[in-house]
Amino acid sequence: MPLKYGWNIPGPTFYAGMAHGVLFIGYCLWVVIVAIQLKWTITKVFWALIASLLPFGPFVADRKLFRYEVNG
Repeated sequence: MPLKYGWNIPGPTFYAGMAHGVLFIGYCLWVVIVAIQLKWTITKVFWALIASLLPFGPFVADRKLFRYEVNG
């Protein structure tokens, strides 16, 4: 963002924004796919999707919500 608005160089912001959007959509789709396969409750799916909106939320959700999901 400083490059785009401070120095008027929009190129890197476009690619970083595109990557961020693709990863966000991928995470949301992955949550839905895994929820269907593992028969998650609506509450767990809700918190997993809310975690996608918070900075470092998926990492916290991984530790708090999904730690018992791993087989092995």
